[in-house]
Amino acid sequence: MAPVRNLPGALAMLSVALVAAPTAAASGGLEIFPQPVPLAVLVVLFALLILPANALLWRPLLRVFDERRERIAGTRVRAEKLASEAEDVLTAYQGAVERGRLGAEVVRTQLLEEARREQSQVTAAARRAAETEVAAAREEIGAALERARVDLDTAARDLGREAAARVLGRPLS
Repeated sequence: MAPVRNLPGALAMLSVALVAAPTAAASGGLEIFPQPVPLAVLVVLFALLILPANALLWRPLLRVFDERRERIAGTRVRAEKLASEAEDVLTAYQGAVERGRLGAEVVRTQLLEEARREQSQVTAAARRAAETEVAAAREEIGAALERARVDLDTAARDLGREAAARVLGRPLS
């Protein structure tokens, strides 16, 4: 508990309480016009007590309220500043994510185009190789066909001579 700084003010408050106690106990009813002497004493005591009450109670209480209001205002300002900074960080993060996404999209597109070119080259090479094999096979088939024709022509002549020799009954010269 804080020490009493204004001892005369505390004593004045105590004396007012002691003076007012008998008046309150003696009153038996409602008085419309109070007695002037006790009223004057009460007004003087009230005026004397206002100064210490103001110094001891109201000013410190109002100062505490003002300090509290200032702390709340300062806290609000700091909160708004933090919210602003958080918004800036979030915006920077979203921008970085967007840049990263766009960069990844560019890399993906490049890789896809490269893969398509490579596939096209592989397909073209395979097509050329297949066409070369088909051409070689056709030449081989053509050569085999030509040999078969020559062999068949020779065999047909031989068979025709033999058939003619059998029909005639003599060998043909």
